[in-house]
Amino acid sequence: MILLDGKKAFDFFIEKIQYETDLIKKNINESPCLCTILVGNNYSSKLYVNKKNSICSKIGFKTHFIHYNNDISEKLLINTIKKINLNKNIDGILVQMPLPNSINTNNIILSIDPNKDVDGFHPENLGKMALGIESYISATPKGILLLLEYFNITIKNKHCVIIGRSNIVGKPLSMLLSSNNDNFGNATVTLVHSYTQNIETYTRIADVIIIAVGIPYFLKANMIKKNAIIIDVGINKIFCKKTNTYKVIGDVDFNDVKEKSSYISPVPGGVGPMTIIGLLYNTLISFKKKIKYGKTL
Repeated sequence: MILLDGKKAFDFFIEKIQYETDLIKKNINESPCLCTILVGNNYSSKLYVNKKNSICSKIGFKTHFIHYNNDISEKLLINTIKKINLNKNIDGILVQMPLPNSINTNNIILSIDPNKDVDGFHPENLGKMALGIESYISATPKGILLLLEYFNITIKNKHCVIIGRSNIVGKPLSMLLSSNNDNFGNATVTLVHSYTQNIETYTRIADVIIIAVGIPYFLKANMIKKNAIIIDVGINKIFCKKTNTYKVIGDVDFNDVKEKSSYISPVPGGVGPMTIIGLLYNTLISFKKKIKYGKTL
């Protein structure tokens, strides 16, 4: 079993992004700028935003942070985003999810300029991706593709089962892996979900299983074939009686599955760091389009 260590892959790709950012800054004295918007005081969301902004600063990206209370109106938030859309100094917009129930998430996503939609959630970017047209790939799927690239794992000709059909992970990933692209596609993809009966019928014949269902320990060893590749996108917070603290675990029963798999990603430390890489790559691409600099590494 080989551990798909997202921290190692993160360090590799962050060095490439920083190198290119330093090179651009040296030549034209400009650098990418990411604007993050946080609504409310959710502890986890604040941690995520602070971490992203901290990483941006370390690699030479500029950051712009906007924080609103939970009671902000949807109209005011949309007006803020529209102003940022027009700000030529900002290359990427990240609205931290989840948003309060009083705000329609789809309306917020639709208000973001697709050219600054570095999370890759806007329908224009998702539609272009589905058609194989150059676009921003959603940050988590992009991070997964880069994780596979780092470990020299080829998806071509493999049977890939994706568990979960969210617009953030499952759906876009199914389109990417089944696309006519030798770099990350040309797999046979089966997408299963909560209404799929006898899911193990599909997972037991899969070469690759990518799971994002939000159910702790869902995937067991008896559900996979020997030497399957397992990528765990799940993030679940559970209480540990032994330590009297909360811990983060994935959707895979890691200890049960690890000896039967050929590759497996841990939680935490697997896909999570690579999602940030996907976001930073998209921000760099947006910046380079603006200055017409050329292809990103």
